[in-house]
Amino acid sequence: MLRYGKKLKEFSRNLRKNMTDVEKKLWYRIRMKQIKGFQFYRQKPIGNYIVDFYCPKAKLVIELDGGQHYFKTGKEKDTIRDNYLSGLGLKILRFSDEDVLKDMDFVLERIWGEL
Repeated sequence: MLRYGKKLKEFSRNLRKNMTDVEKKLWYRIRMKQIKGFQFYRQKPIGNYIVDFYCPKAKLVIELDGGQHYFKTGKEKDTIRDNYLSGLGLKILRFSDEDVLKDMDFVLERIWGEL
C-alpha cells in the first residue's frame, strides 16, 4: 500500500466530487474494471500528490494535462512529481485534455498496451 499525506484525503474527496469534464469522460471508460479487468481509482493520494487515476495492480498512474501543464512552471512541477512517482516503481502515462476529447481510441489503446 502506498503512503500518502493525511491532509490530502479530504482534498482528494473534493476533487472526485468536482471532476473536470475531461476526467469524467475518461473515467466512464476505465471505471468498473472495463479494461482487461483492471481496477482504477480516481483522484488517488500518493505521497504528497494526488494523481488523476491509479491502477495498483499495474502500478500505473494516468495524468490528464490541461493548459497549465504546458508552461515552464507546470512542466517543472510535473517533472518533479513524475520523478517521485517513478521512484516508487510507478509508470506514468500523460495525456493532454485534447487527446481525450479528440482521440479517445488512442488514449484507450495506450492504456490497454500498458496493462
